Amino acid sequence: MPAPPAVAAAARALQAGDPLAALRQVALRRDATGLALRGIAMAQLGELDAARRLLRRAARAFGPAAPLARARCATAEAEIALAARGPAGPPGALEDAARALEAGGDRANAVHARLLAVRRLVLAGRVAEADRALGRLDLRGAPPALAAVAGLAALDVALRSGQGAAAADAHARARRAAARARIPALAAEVERAGHALASPAARLLSAGAERPLRLDEVEALRRGDRLLVDGCRRSAGRGGAGVDLARRPVLFALLRALAEAWPGDASREALVRRAFGAARASPSLRGRLRVEVARLRRALRGLASVRATPAGFALAPRAGAGVAVLAPPAAAGDADGHAAALAALLADGQGWSSSALALALGASRRTVQRGLTVLAERGAVRALGRGRARRWVAAPVSGFNPALLLPLPRAIGQG
Repeated sequence: MPAPPAVAAAARALQAGDPLAALRQVALRRDATGLALRGIAMAQLGELDAARRLLRRAARAFGPAAPLARARCATAEAEIALAARGPAGPPGALEDAARALEAGGDRANAVHARLLAVRRLVLAGRVAEADRALGRLDLRGAPPALAAVAGLAALDVALRSGQGAAAADAHARARRAAARARIPALAAEVERAGHALASPAARLLSAGAERPLRLDEVEALRRGDRLLVDGCRRSAGRGGAGVDLARRPVLFALLRALAEAWPGDASREALVRRAFGAARASPSLRGRLRVEVARLRRALRGLASVRATPAGFALAPRAGAGVAVLAPPAAAGDADGHAAALAALLADGQGWSSSALALALGASRRTVQRGLTVLAERGAVRALGRGRARRWVAAPVSGFNPALLLPLPRAIGQG
């Protein structure tokens, strides 16, 4: 049975990203389909609480006899919760909705529901799971708007994984799909997301100078033959092999000081200052330095050695390799560099507690909290959970603007 003209016109307007035109068609309707379309329009306008109420009323009005329409309502409500950063709903609810949509022949909205699940994983910092879910997603025949959102999700995953080439490819796919969709807000969102590719991802420190690097340049450096002391990930590596020192701040501080001094040596006084924050190298601190250097030697086994010199210690990479030092990109208003260092640690998308961040940076909890506040005000990080369970994650590069919600190809209540 074809949809009434007003309902069909509202659905077309929503698909084109024109919620006001949709509301003009269904503002006075009180039936289940009208309530659902009004809810979608309100969501696209950013009125998320009103949208959620309307969709719940619509789901109740459809009743058990309309499983396809109820699955569409559940998918729409899940996206509203995602945009509002609210409760995600029962585990598996989106997959249940996707299966119901697929069974009812609405493959486009089934893809939409699974994309929402991917975006939810990205927001929760479960990047590896999001990557696997994206790999299973079949976008053949999907509407261009959904293909663009899939490209944005893939861009986010690639950026958090440090994959410059994959990020550029995902952005190109999103841009092509957004052009086909002809939705101005979607095209603008894709362009904003692409700025991350051109922005500095790190700084290369060498011979007392520094040079900003894009993500693709950082990726090439991480694959190269030089020993890379990575101040973004707090690690050391060469050609894919490496050691994570994020939870061993003293060892990383020593390693970075030695790397910055390479091919020369670093004095014991300089190493004590960098690792322990002491103004002078007392006998007890010299003893502690010897212990930490021995631990660093064991950690770097296979990558480099640390040899004693008359003045202090020197880094000696294996097989005559060079040394490169990466630092987080500089940020305006971040005089002490703590916010940039925090952003770099969180860039891989994993969740960190404030205590773990403090340990990794060798800073106080109060200092870390100040840096997190700065980043939260910029919209660069977000918190998950409460109390001791609270974890901090990097915000996605695409904001998933509510104006892009629910690109439904037809009226929500029609089969």
